[in-house]
Amino acid sequence: MRISACLIACNEEENLPRCLASIAPVVDEIVVVDSGSTDRTREIAAKDFGARVLERPWEGFVAQKNFALAQATHPWVLSIDGDEELSPGLQARMVLLRRFPRARPPAGYAFSRVVCYQGQWIWHGDWYPDILVRLFQRDRARFAGARVHERLELDGCAELLSGHLHHFTYRDRDDRSRRIERYARLWAESARERGRRSWPWSPPLHAAARFIRGYVLRCGWLDGPLGWEIAAGNAREAWLKYRFLRRPPPDG
Repeated sequence: MRISACLIACNEEENLPRCLASIAPVVDEIVVVDSGSTDRTREIAAKDFGARVLERPWEGFVAQKNFALAQATHPWVLSIDGDEELSPGLQARMVLLRRFPRARPPAGYAFSRVVCYQGQWIWHGDWYPDILVRLFQRDRARFAGARVHERLELDGCAELLSGHLHHFTYRDRDDRSRRIERYARLWAESARERGRRSWPWSPPLHAAARFIRGYVLRCGWLDGPLGWEIAAGNAREAWLKYRFLRRPPPDG
């Protein structure tokens, strides 16, 4: 079972060593598509981990990831982000897959992703379990979607592997706040292009529904004060999405 690891990156020198160290033992090549890093991202990938680094101007998540996928030379692809890492348990499961390959494997394998936020693992609410297909047969998958939150389209079924994909997604609260607004703007632009509309009641209604789902129905409260903070931030993002869709800001 030969595996190519594919990831896109830009100014990821802080996270990249952790990510690449976790995947190096279980893949046969690492492909990094860099979109103009000004830090040591390319040096770390190429010199420290022997990655094949390609430079490509940023054209959006979908285009970048499909380009990276096209550069893979092995039948299986591990798609991972620079701010993620394989847990030891997930590493062990991948070692077993490679050592004892199945005669008729599925089209792909899904991982459970868990977020580390403010130094705490988040095990409830909207953030967990975040099931994502990340290991798949190269010729049976492609990325699709809008400007943000790309999705993998898989030709066939996927099985869930035990273990976790660790996600170190936000540096701090300010970083999360900035990205919430950015993603909300991008979502509204894509939704507007698809002909979606927002009514006066849309922002508060979607915000309330998102908070109730994450904090109450999915037990976000079990994560303590951070559970409240995360649910409130998710509600703010929902409110901003429909506010921007209804009334684009002057600088948007």
